[in-house]
Amino acid sequence: MRADAARNLDAVLQTGARLLASDPGTSIAAIAAAAGVDRRTVYRRFDTREALLTAIHAAKLDACEQALAQARPAEAPVAVALHRYAEGIITVARRWPVDLQQVRDDAVAARFRQLIEQLDAFMARAVREGVLRPGLPDRWARSLLTHLTHLASHEMPELTPAQGADMVARSLINGLGPA
Repeated sequence: MRADAARNLDAVLQTGARLLASDPGTSIAAIAAAAGVDRRTVYRRFDTREALLTAIHAAKLDACEQALAQARPAEAPVAVALHRYAEGIITVARRWPVDLQQVRDDAVAARFRQLIEQLDAFMARAVREGVLRPGLPDRWARSLLTHLTHLASHEMPELTPAQGADMVARSLINGLGPA
């Protein structure tokens, strides 16, 4: 892909993520205009609005998977990996504000489920290593992590990703840590 085409695609995807997050009914023409490209450019790449939304979800998921990999949840100390993950995900969520719970494409949905399974495994490791207390309901810690990163990402934009990650990690560890 030519460099200008790659820039245009990135602009369309990021602009689409932002506009669709605030108004799910946003038209392709409005997304194209806000991205600074002709709507024909968007339609050449995406046959339908649904295809564009699938590409946006896939791009966000790519970034989420990269943030998780960089956190090194299986190797790094739990608190370090938790902070790295939270900081990365806050950055991703602000750049790609669409909700992955809304994914309709089967392949992207399968990747999303795999990401959730990896987070559940990381939270199980945190319990095994004594960072989080045992006996919590299944998925409780991961669900709380998801909600805390959402809060830091979207409801507290004044926090930097690092500050948000500090709050997420402290809240999770202090709230669910050993009694």
